[in-house]
Amino acid sequence: MSADVRDILELERPPTPEVTKEALLNSKKKNNPERAKAMKRPEGMHREVFALLYNDNKDAPPLLSTDTGIGTGYKQVKARLGMKKVRKWHWAPFSNPARSDNAVFHHWKRISDEPKVYPFAQFNKQLSIPTYSVNEYNANLRTNQAKWSKAQTDHLMDLAKRFDLRFVVMADRWDKETHGMKSVEDLKERYYEVLGILGKIRGTPEKKVYVFDAEHERKRKDQLKKLFERTAKQIEEEQMLLNELKKIEARKKERERKTQDLQKLISQADQQGETPQNPSSSRKQDKKLNKKKQLSQTRPSKVDSVVSAVESAGIKFTDLRGTGVSLRSQKMKLPANVGQKKAKALEQAIQEFKVDPTPPPTEEICLAFNELRSDMVLLCELRTALATCNFELESLKHQYEAVCPGKTLNIPSSLVTPPEDVKPAENVIDVVGSPHP
Repeated sequence: MSADVRDILELERPPTPEVTKEALLNSKKKNNPERAKAMKRPEGMHREVFALLYNDNKDAPPLLSTDTGIGTGYKQVKARLGMKKVRKWHWAPFSNPARSDNAVFHHWKRISDEPKVYPFAQFNKQLSIPTYSVNEYNANLRTNQAKWSKAQTDHLMDLAKRFDLRFVVMADRWDKETHGMKSVEDLKERYYEVLGILGKIRGTPEKKVYVFDAEHERKRKDQLKKLFERTAKQIEEEQMLLNELKKIEARKKERERKTQDLQKLISQADQQGETPQNPSSSRKQDKKLNKKKQLSQTRPSKVDSVVSAVESAGIKFTDLRGTGVSLRSQKMKLPANVGQKKAKALEQAIQEFKVDPTPPPTEEICLAFNELRSDMVLLCELRTALATCNFELESLKHQYEAVCPGKTLNIPSSLVTPPEDVKPAENVIDVVGSPHP
């Protein structure tokens, strides 16, 4: 910069040495004396491996790990140990009440702890499998001998008791040589048939007897198998048909829209022909409507926008009635029109109310879970609306106090705080929308 100023003012400047290659190399050597000491990377060694051998200061790494460096050690150099006595532990025996062999095991346990039941025994509880006598079987459970005999039914109940109704395992352990071939659907159908008959006979207090539809389950698995075994050509053909169907629906909607517009024009022409025209009154009405529209457009209220958002809140889950086979778990999938902000608020609400985000997709649970999430989204929108209305009330209060000094606008407490009979949300909604006890 100074050289440019000297050239503009035509001042003399001290002669500068000529810049040559040797001068540049000498200056670099003077500025970086440590470069000569640096070790060159051996041939065949990667750059990342060579960088691990030296630190930033190009010093050799220490033989042992240390933490004495400034800013690189722990927050507390010395450990703070308490002066209390250490609680004693002992090698104590314990038994699992879920086992029937009375086996005794040992584990470490504090002496001060009270004796408790082995906590993992609750995971070993077996299901209560119904039993029946010979008279009950002959009177109520007898079926076609070729389909299910008493020996086969007894073997089924024995497997259900051994494997806790894991029907896939039961079908694998089924004695095919003695009792013939039985599929998973056959086992389920016979088991729930026996369970329902015994419940009706013994008067078990059940609201509804579960009936397993084996034929529907077989068709469902066949359709799912066909869906998974489709070739690439079949998938491409199906996609092409779906695209053509979308085009047809779009053209149909376009024709319906044009028909509606034409009907509107015809109705307007009929009204103009029936009623006498009054140009002065029609102009006044048009002016009034334009003024109202301008006022509504120039001063949009935050409360109105929030109210409209609340009215359109909730999630509308689409019915899976398309072509092909679909799983029931897809009913719980959020629609594509749900924004990222709304999905994040829904995820936080699910965590707040301690709801399982992926419940088992039965028919009743799918409906209840979708309704619960829709209500959660509505709850989030109502919270936002309440905060916006409170902010609007406070801002209007401050504006009134600024316009009318010395006067205050007391907002009723019923508009600021909810009434006493309204319970908070955490006391109303439980895991599946049921009230707290």
